[in-house]
Amino acid sequence: MLFQFRKPILVAAASLLFIAIAAPAQAQDKFDSKLLKNGKYTLACYAVNGSDASVIGTFTIGINTTGDKLTLTTNTALAGLEEWKDTAISNLNNFKPVYRASHSTLKDMVLHFGNDVTGYYVDKKTKAKTQIKEPGNQYFIDSYTYPFLLSLLPLTSGYSTDLPVYEYKPENKENLKKAVVEEVKNSTWVSKYTGKHDVWEVTVVEPATDERSVSYIDKQTRRLWQVDMWSNGQQIRMVDTETDFNAVKAPFDKDLTMKMIKGGNSIIYGQVFARDFNDYGSRVQVMNIQAKQVAPRGTQVILIPYNDYFKEWIKVNESQRKKGREGIALLDEAAQCIKSTRVYDDEGHFEFVNLMPGEYLLYTEFGYDHSYTQTEVTGYTDHYINGMFQGTTANTVNRNYSTGASAVVKKVVTVSKPGEKVDVKLKKTRA
Repeated sequence: MLFQFRKPILVAAASLLFIAIAAPAQAQDKFDSKLLKNGKYTLACYAVNGSDASVIGTFTIGINTTGDKLTLTTNTALAGLEEWKDTAISNLNNFKPVYRASHSTLKDMVLHFGNDVTGYYVDKKTKAKTQIKEPGNQYFIDSYTYPFLLSLLPLTSGYSTDLPVYEYKPENKENLKKAVVEEVKNSTWVSKYTGKHDVWEVTVVEPATDERSVSYIDKQTRRLWQVDMWSNGQQIRMVDTETDFNAVKAPFDKDLTMKMIKGGNSIIYGQVFARDFNDYGSRVQVMNIQAKQVAPRGTQVILIPYNDYFKEWIKVNESQRKKGREGIALLDEAAQCIKSTRVYDDEGHFEFVNLMPGEYLLYTEFGYDHSYTQTEVTGYTDHYINGMFQGTTANTVNRNYSTGASAVVKKVVTVSKPGEKVDVKLKKTRA
């Protein structure tokens, strides 16, 4: 299904993100260049169909201001297609384009802007090369600068403006068109990591193409959190993945941490099991058939070097979960320093070797059968002597039950000296 509309998505995702978001025509002096921030951001691209959204790729965008130039670079990775790169350079004083290039498996395009727009366009499918030369002395903004220029406007409720936009396409009769900032209003946007943000909800339309976009721009930072785009009956959604978000402030030393788990001669070994005494709140008598439940062979056991970075990472993630937010991913180099092993027998035994002295967090989880015998009352018998009521006794029966249960076990273990062998009981008590 995706293959059938990949080309329209390609056009919408690669162009609409930078086409359907506008800035002012008559008053380019309204742009506040001080709001620009150098950096790199990744947006996830979704194809939206009703309430369903399917990931189709990513856009990684680099913003760089040097001297009097603004340079935007994008690396586009869409499912089933080779990655391609676009570059757009604008004059930082008025944001008029200077240079534009796009290189992919579908095309090569290079444009230079001055009194004339000059360059070439190569269709790699047909091998046709088109030389480009047309007047360029009027004011316009290149399509690839839109999302960021929109963020630089004096946005407020009820604000509107329009702007001439230049976008070269071989099939265009006219490469200059108008984009209209139709509506700006207050809204909120909720991040998986940082919670609620007050934003400007900005609607932009292109009368000539009937394309439309709605952008959500942070009021305080002017960050583009999300943009929804409609073109040719399709909806594309771009969402900031917040790859620059780092809630863990403690520094991480990969070499030192890796040495902790590989450069020593100490051993942590032991057994993983659960003590199961849960009666599920019942007031009737319960007897566990097998109180000690060992982790089955093959159960994974994780060892984390418990340094300042990992301690803070765990604390931050616990806080995120309490707030109902997404967990914070580890740095790639930190994830490489986590060691794992597996239970190697039917008695729940495991072992970690080559460890240096220090603190380690052990973590595991496993499922087992909670088997128990429960005494249940089936009725009552009244007792009489010579017609006189003496009392009542309960009639009971013992029944066996088995239900699925799970155990999550974590424990901080200290290796005090080189060569030490630390015996650990990773025990979970259900009480």
